[in-house]
Amino acid sequence: MFSLSQLVFVGAAASAIAAHVPRASSCTGTISSLSDVSSAQKCATVNINGFTVPGGSGFTLSLVDGATVNLNGDVLFGNKSWAGPLFTISGKDITFNGNGHKFDGGGPFYWDGQGSNGGTTKPRPMMKIKISGTFDNVKVVNSPAQTFSVSNPAALTISKITIDNSQGDKANSQSDGNPAGHNTDGFDVSTTDLTIENSTIRNQDDCIAINKGSNIVFKGNTCSGGHGISIGSVKDDATVSGITISGNTITNNDQALRIKTYNTATGSSVSDVTYSGNTATGCKRFGVIIDQSYPDTLGTPGTGVKISDVNFVGSTNSISVGSSAQRVAVNCGKGSCTGTWDWSALKVSGGKAGPITNFSGIKNFSQ
Repeated sequence: MFSLSQLVFVGAAASAIAAHVPRASSCTGTISSLSDVSSAQKCATVNINGFTVPGGSGFTLSLVDGATVNLNGDVLFGNKSWAGPLFTISGKDITFNGNGHKFDGGGPFYWDGQGSNGGTTKPRPMMKIKISGTFDNVKVVNSPAQTFSVSNPAALTISKITIDNSQGDKANSQSDGNPAGHNTDGFDVSTTDLTIENSTIRNQDDCIAINKGSNIVFKGNTCSGGHGISIGSVKDDATVSGITISGNTITNNDQALRIKTYNTATGSSVSDVTYSGNTATGCKRFGVIIDQSYPDTLGTPGTGVKISDVNFVGSTNSISVGSSAQRVAVNCGKGSCTGTWDWSALKVSGGKAGPITNFSGIKNFSQ
């Protein structure tokens, strides 16, 4: 048995020792190579200096709750054919300050015109984001294939991101005359409580692809050169709801706004989608397309995905399409598109009218 005085002494000694041991959440860690990561990621502040990640290795950060990360230099990834991802970050209530610095995925080494469909093995996604909080002011260039995959554990705002895969617009010696970049999606999203705003995406595939999730906002962004803003491709047992797409500028994409569901998908739904104040020019194939025949385009539609409450309201959505493009095409499976859709804030010009199949619920719009 300890006496009271002994207990007081032991307690005081323990407190003194604890006072001299820095808490993991109070330190500042610096990363200048992969060997620094394991110790630095335990700190409340993590500073990343510019360095090159060796080819075939991933840069993975598993952060303490509430951490702040400062990107203070450019991070480049060495070239090697492997599955990736190149960069993964996870943690709760994280503040990531990119400070305008970049992640360079070395895309030209991998680009062969086939993307993730074959050819060279490409690390994908390039950037795997698994944080809540904020991810801000980062430039990402030359992604080997898909750029961002987002699966945040709680509310996340991604803002002021630049994705620049414009080098992939040109053919190279491996791409058989086609653009070398392929499947370079800007954001692939399967999550809830996500806002992506005030960002610029130049690529050769979807600007954003929302595959499942709810309470997702995509606003004030600029998309050029790719396949437009997409919901889908929606597969089996997926729910997409509460989506707001507003104030975006879409330039020289295959289509401006698209919902695509697999023709074989079952047990899925898309609902409560609002488009407001989007502007598109130079659409090559469609202005707006809702198609339940994916991977075909305007083929035989499936009926296993229920679509409802798709509305163009608020500020006018102004879309201009090329002379050979279709203004609006809606290809629903029989009985799978339901309810009344208000399209009063949609204006599409140029091109020709597209088909509207198996659905008569679109109101306040004609093409």
